[in-house]
Amino acid sequence: MSDGPNRTPALHGLRALTLRACAACAAAAVLASLAACSPTATPTLPRAPDPALRAAPGPAAPRKERGATLARALRPLTADGETRLAVAVLDLDSADREIASYGPKGTFATASISKLGILAALLLQAQDQQRDLTDAERQEAAEMIRSSDNAAADSLWEVIGQAEGLDAAHERLGLDSTRGGPGRSWGLTQTTATDQVRLLRAVFTHGPLTSPPPPRGLNPSSRAYIRELMAQIDEDQAWGVSAAGSPGSSWALKNGWIQRNTTGRWVINSTGQTTVHGHRYLVSVLSSGNTTMENGITLVERAARAAVGAASTHVRPWPQ
Repeated sequence: MSDGPNRTPALHGLRALTLRACAACAAAAVLASLAACSPTATPTLPRAPDPALRAAPGPAAPRKERGATLARALRPLTADGETRLAVAVLDLDSADREIASYGPKGTFATASISKLGILAALLLQAQDQQRDLTDAERQEAAEMIRSSDNAAADSLWEVIGQAEGLDAAHERLGLDSTRGGPGRSWGLTQTTATDQVRLLRAVFTHGPLTSPPPPRGLNPSSRAYIRELMAQIDEDQAWGVSAAGSPGSSWALKNGWIQRNTTGRWVINSTGQTTVHGHRYLVSVLSSGNTTMENGITLVERAARAAVGAASTHVRPWPQ
């Protein structure tokens, strides 16, 4: 099952990782493949942005060059041979709206970043039915994104029709390599970093060149609602993509983390928007095989900084 703090006794919050060793952070359908959350994995609060990101803005590099630069920057981060990494980035304020990526075909379990897809599917279905979300749906959506509440995700997963509903929404939004998890296991949805940036693009940009317009895609109010929730993540989860931004800049994100039962290693993911010198970047970092949760967070943050650097010629992409 995927991660996610919960305000109910049956599930866990990120701070509770050090207090309750095997809290019920997984649904029964996933217990066979994922371990309970580790009591020793305690993530830190957001790190200061890399000083290498504090240069003056400049023009974006060509996409092929950005991809090569990104690959050079990221290869040393997975030198142990067991850690897998995929990264995708898009400069929203560049004339070139192409996504640069590293490991574009690599698939990863989503953990709780699939909650963004669940919310997008819920909103698309509500648009089709020409209705607003109910009060209960809005409360569950807020808990699912801000606090990564698993019980709320379980409920909305049923509302959207589980994997079938999620896949239908992803197809409408231009994702072609993401498949919903089996049964109630939304945390085992399989995705790519490039698909996650496509989902972000459907939320953070406008117009037919970047994402499907309504009624096929999300309407302006749905997009604004998702952006609002992603900008209000609980403080103890404000790590990952947000670390790549300029000091004091805005960000919006969703993180996910699970521990594999067979290996004891961690899947750590982060996806969202960050801002560097007024340029908005969509970044998705997916990783697996991390020895600890903390090591995974460090890897994801360094990769996010490298991705922003590779997306523009004015930022040095190598993490420090």
